Amino acid sequence: MTNSVPNTAVKLEDVVCTFGIPPKETRAVDHVNLEIKAGEFFSLLGPSGSGKTTCLRLIGGFERPSAGKISLFGTDASRLPPYQRELNTVFQDYALFPHMNVLENVGYALMVRGVAKTERVKRADAMLEAVKLTGFGMRKPAQLSGGQRQRVALARALVNRPKILLLDEPLGALDLKLREEMQIELKALQRGLGITFIFVTHDQGEALSMSDRVAVFNNGKIEQLDSPKALYDSPRTEFVARFVGSANVIPGNLIGRTGMYALRPENIAVLEGSQIGANRLQGELLDIHFLGSLTRLEVRVGNECLTTMQSTSPTFERGARITLEWQDSSLRKLEEAV
Repeated sequence: MTNSVPNTAVKLEDVVCTFGIPPKETRAVDHVNLEIKAGEFFSLLGPSGSGKTTCLRLIGGFERPSAGKISLFGTDASRLPPYQRELNTVFQDYALFPHMNVLENVGYALMVRGVAKTERVKRADAMLEAVKLTGFGMRKPAQLSGGQRQRVALARALVNRPKILLLDEPLGALDLKLREEMQIELKALQRGLGITFIFVTHDQGEALSMSDRVAVFNNGKIEQLDSPKALYDSPRTEFVARFVGSANVIPGNLIGRTGMYALRPENIAVLEGSQIGANRLQGELLDIHFLGSLTRLEVRVGNECLTTMQSTSPTFERGARITLEWQDSSLRKLEEAV
């Protein structure tokens, strides 16, 4: 019995998007190739200006590619306007209608499509239940918390049953605790609905906690596309190592090797004094940062500053000579950037 080929929701083939006029044009997306599976929670991760949001806007039809092809479920959508694509978008500012109550906001897209009021109310109520807002239908947006408004925006985007939901940093306006709660709820909602979520964020914690796969963007290109675990455990480039989890990037000549290497702070043990041996470096303890369950140590080794995370508070003080030790399997050799 042969396995069926996973259905591809989105495919980008050598996509380029430029802004401005030569020779001063900016290439926001630079020959990106990407496939997103149907039913996948997929994140586009990167710093400001890396191309992730432009890539989302290209998928949504808010921008047109300068070159290349964008397909949705096997159909060329490169030139289709947003309203002809089977998707919807949730933006960071939510864009709710302040004069409408919650039920009217959620059912607005159905009203525009001419859906009868009875069916409209039924479907809007069902979506409010799905996002845990049963009983909130008569409230105005101003009477809701930030997290509740975000749920209303989600319900409004999902009520017309899109095949793909685009989310443009929808948690950015929330405080840390609520953001963490919404990460759990978003993932649970996506699993329950079974539709494709494409999520843009600059927060690596969000991407790692929710996604099936993550594309890390830098300078308009994808530096690495992998599962969250693979991105964290095996970063391929210096940029990914530093951006996803803040790894130590160590020059090979410091440890008797060639090239550059990534070493996660939690994989470094600390020994008191200067102790010589394989996979060991001696240095000076520069600073100690208490972070609750963990303590971060900053250590100068030659011209490098390395960081280690310890589960217990150190017994030595700033300025002490200490030894950093790691397992050989914790080192990851890095490739040059794409």
